[in-house]
Amino acid sequence: MSYPSAVKIVEVGPRDGLQNEAVSLDIATKVELIERLASCGLKNIEAGSFVSPKWVPQMAGSDEVFNQLGASESVYTALTPNMRGLERAIECNVKEVAVFAAASEAFSEKNINCSIDESLAKFEAVIQKASTANIRVRGYISCVAGCPYQGDVDNHRIKDIASALLSMGCYEVSLGDTIGVATPEITERLLTELLKTIAPLKLAMHMHDTYGRAIDNIKQSLAMGIGTIDSSVAGLGGCPYAEGASGNVATEKVIRLLDELNIAHGVDLQKLSQASQFICEKLGRPAFAD
Repeated sequence: MSYPSAVKIVEVGPRDGLQNEAVSLDIATKVELIERLASCGLKNIEAGSFVSPKWVPQMAGSDEVFNQLGASESVYTALTPNMRGLERAIECNVKEVAVFAAASEAFSEKNINCSIDESLAKFEAVIQKASTANIRVRGYISCVAGCPYQGDVDNHRIKDIASALLSMGCYEVSLGDTIGVATPEITERLLTELLKTIAPLKLAMHMHDTYGRAIDNIKQSLAMGIGTIDSSVAGLGGCPYAEGASGNVATEKVIRLLDELNIAHGVDLQKLSQASQFICEKLGRPAFAD
C-alpha cells in the first residue's frame, strides 16, 4: 500500500507530554504553549486532562486552561477518564474528549483500577453522554505492543477493544506503544490484524521512542494506510504508570519524516521549533535536537 497523501498530526505535548515532566507549569505557560502550537498549523491538540491532581498533579488547572484558550481553528481535546471528568469538560465547553482503555488487564488495573471490560462499561456511559452534548470522543488503547507488567499482549484482544470503542461512538482509536517496545514487524502484525475489520481512517498511531524506533514504526504504519499520528513537541512526556518509558516521539521528527516522504501535514516547522524551544526553557531542560 502506498503512503497517504496527507497526514493529520495530533499534538499531545500539553497533556501526555507535560503529565510526565517533573516540573508543574503555571496556567499561563500551559496556555501559551497550546496557542503557540496552534499557530504552527497543528489542528488537533490535547490541551489537558480532567483527572484528580492527586494522581496526575501536572494536570491540575486544566479547567482554567480550557477557559482561557481563545477561539481557534484548532480542536482542543481533554482526557476524561470518567463521568466526573466529562462533566468538567462540558462545564468548560470542550468540543472533544478522549477515553483510554488498555491492551492488558494488568495495565488496566494499575492505571484505572478496573478490568478492561469494566473500563469499557464506564466509557460507554461517558461516550453516550458526550454524544448527547455534541462532543466528539476519541479512544485510546495503551500498551498495544507490550505491557510493563504482563509482557506480551494479544492482537485479537486489541482488535476487539478497538471495535468496541468504535461501536460505542468513538470516531477514532489511537494505538499506543506506551513503553516503546514496538518494532516495524510488531507494528505490521498488529495493523494486519486490526485492518481486517477496521478501516485505516479509524486508527491512529501513538508511538513512544524508548529505543529510538518510533519513526520506523510510524513509517510502517503510513505504508499500511494509517493517516493520523500522535506526537509531542520536543518529545515531551511518557507514562507515569510505566516506569522507564521515555517520551513520546517528537513532533519535529514526525514532520521531518513526512517532508522526506512528500506527505502533506500543514505544520510550520520553524514555528514548531520556536514552540519547542519555549517549552524546553520553561521546563529547564536542554533544547530538543533531533
